[in-house]
Amino acid sequence: AMASGPAGRAAEEPPPPEPPAEQKPPPLPPAQEEFSFLPLVHDIIKCMDKDSQDVHQVLNELKNKFQEMRKLISSMPGIGVSPEQQQQQLQNLREQVRTKNELLQKYKSLCMFEIPKE
Repeated sequence: AMASGPAGRAAEEPPPPEPPAEQKPPPLPPAQEEFSFLPLVHDIIKCMDKDSQDVHQVLNELKNKFQEMRKLISSMPGIGVSPEQQQQQLQNLREQVRTKNELLQKYKSLCMFEIPKE
């Protein structure tokens, strides 16, 4: 019985760590900082003001960041689809929604889905 007590408690412990996992989306704004080049540009200007040797390191960081962003952009879904093709896809989807809505109205008017009262 004593062994099952701690085991029982151990089984109850995993759920508490779950809410923090659900709260992961909020820390997204800091992630957007990754897309900002301004802090690095600011650092470069500061280095130049102080005639600091760090300027080369910061310039390299900026160059690497540009390369990272290029890779990220080229791997984005739908990046190869032209604006015209996107418009066409959007029109097709809107047309499908319109057709489906019309069908839905038609079915509703036929009373096919009325639940028989017992």
